[in-house]
Amino acid sequence: MNPKHPSESLTILTDLVLPSETNPLNNLFGGELLARMDRAASIAARRHSRRIVVTASVNHVAFNRAISLGSVVTVEAKVSRSFKSSMEVFIDVWVEDRESGNRTKANEAIYTFVAVDDNGRPVEVPAIIPETELEIQRFDAALRRKQLSLLLAGKIKPADATELKALFL
Repeated sequence: MNPKHPSESLTILTDLVLPSETNPLNNLFGGELLARMDRAASIAARRHSRRIVVTASVNHVAFNRAISLGSVVTVEAKVSRSFKSSMEVFIDVWVEDRESGNRTKANEAIYTFVAVDDNGRPVEVPAIIPETELEIQRFDAALRRKQLSLLLAGKIKPADATELKALFL
């Protein structure tokens, strides 16, 4: 199985915030944004694995900036790291200024997907080879996030969380 670059999974979804998608403050519902991020991330994971993918976890979501009615929202997702059958997908959410066209980062999230066969059994996915500085940072951090998740779930012992220990030694 040949390794792939994060750019090969890049998925970009651009849409407008409509009145039915907003709260009483005329800002995009958080759940609506989560659904958009999940769709983009699942497409990115599928592009990487070329398999059926299922959302395993939503590891991190940061709602840093409200997204107002009428805004143009762009969700960019790409696989930041793959493991045996799972893939971490990093999602950046941008809002475009209506007048200038300038984009501002509004939110970000990290989802984990698992590639499965037609019977729902996990299957192996290609490795990732990061290229840019940001891709390398996200790739390296993904292992720490995975170890932390496994540690908190009781699936590994603290002594086995070598990447986490390296942060403190």
